[in-house]
Amino acid sequence: MRIVLTSHGSTGDIYPVIALAVALRDRGHKVTFATIPHYQSEVEAAGVEFYPLCPNWEQPDLSYWMGRLNKIRNPVYQLREIYVGARAYIPEMIARMDAIMPGTDLLVSSYLFPMNKGIADRHGVPFATLAFAPHVIPSPDFPPENLPAPRWLGRAARRAWNRWLWKTANAVVDRTINTSIADALRTANLPKVRNFFSKPAERILVTVPEKYFRVPGAEIDDRFRYVGYLRWQSAQNPAVDAEVAEFVSDVPGGKVPVLTFGSMVYENSGAWMERFLRAWPRDRKIIVQRGWAQFPQLGRTDHIKLLGKVSHDQLFRHASAIIHHGGAGTTASALHAGVPQIVVPHIGDQNFFGQEVERFGCGFRLKKAVWPEQLHLALDRLLADPARVRRAAEVGAELRAEKGPEAAVRELEAYVAEKRRGAA
Repeated sequence: MRIVLTSHGSTGDIYPVIALAVALRDRGHKVTFATIPHYQSEVEAAGVEFYPLCPNWEQPDLSYWMGRLNKIRNPVYQLREIYVGARAYIPEMIARMDAIMPGTDLLVSSYLFPMNKGIADRHGVPFATLAFAPHVIPSPDFPPENLPAPRWLGRAARRAWNRWLWKTANAVVDRTINTSIADALRTANLPKVRNFFSKPAERILVTVPEKYFRVPGAEIDDRFRYVGYLRWQSAQNPAVDAEVAEFVSDVPGGKVPVLTFGSMVYENSGAWMERFLRAWPRDRKIIVQRGWAQFPQLGRTDHIKLLGKVSHDQLFRHASAIIHHGGAGTTASALHAGVPQIVVPHIGDQNFFGQEVERFGCGFRLKKAVWPEQLHLALDRLLADPARVRRAAEVGAELRAEKGPEAAVRELEAYVAEKRRGAA
């Protein structure tokens, strides 16, 4: 088959799609990844065909928009901000997608860009989406995030309440998207977005392990299929290992806490770093990844090692514990590393993943507002708990044995075969 994959955003939105592209390619399919030029080198380094979409944003542009999102607390307003930022480019983006559709057997998109369904439909191409966060799956057995039913309701009333909440959430998100990009959709002659949560596609691959994330006994539509994590890592850098080995050479066990906030952006990262330096014990070593925040080096800090871009797997090999923001991709990497973790949610679905880490017994959450001052005390509490350390190791071992990309390929192949039988 000829398959087009598309996604936008940070590396957490890109790397799972690269993992899927590689698995599809290895299965013998012709695969093209359509995304912005910023990720071209990553896509092509994986041996996958790249197709450029607009905008031609560089890292400062991506950081600017992520910084805007970080200031917004309401998830609906965050979603609106995403589409407002993309609005000027959507007509050209749709035209580029239209151009690549002839001869395509399947289009797979991130769930955040449901307008791609309209493109696939007008070309008669089967359409599937990827859901990186399982709490976007509607069910009468659980509500949308942070909107629980009153405790005194019985089961039947609770299910009715949840159905109403999901229907309302669908309507609110659909309206938010459609009003944000109405002119762009009209120009491209695409229909309005409908049923963002309940029916974004005929097949939705949920890219987390069912064993850990599916609510036991919950009713969900058959179009949602759990496949497990789709993980991809950038090439490892031997020089980083040598640099870190020297840094931890005097640490018993050779491992230290690792802090990484990935694509999170701070308006004044220097001020946050100053707060952290004042509170962090000088006799205790830690690795801090600069990330999109670009945490600065402030004076001589021999007990703090700042690193730039490096793959999670390479970085987390040196971790006694991991402190992160709770992004979908970083949470997956931290769980795979098999060490306890502290989640500091910043935006979006990160609080959800922090709750899940707590539920798994692998760590706990810490508020963003206080992490610079309280991190060392939180780490003391985390590493003093053998149950969390043991549980993190158990979860890591299980996850490293799963084969999410292969499961995703099987689901997509079966889906296209179903569509072809239906059309025959």
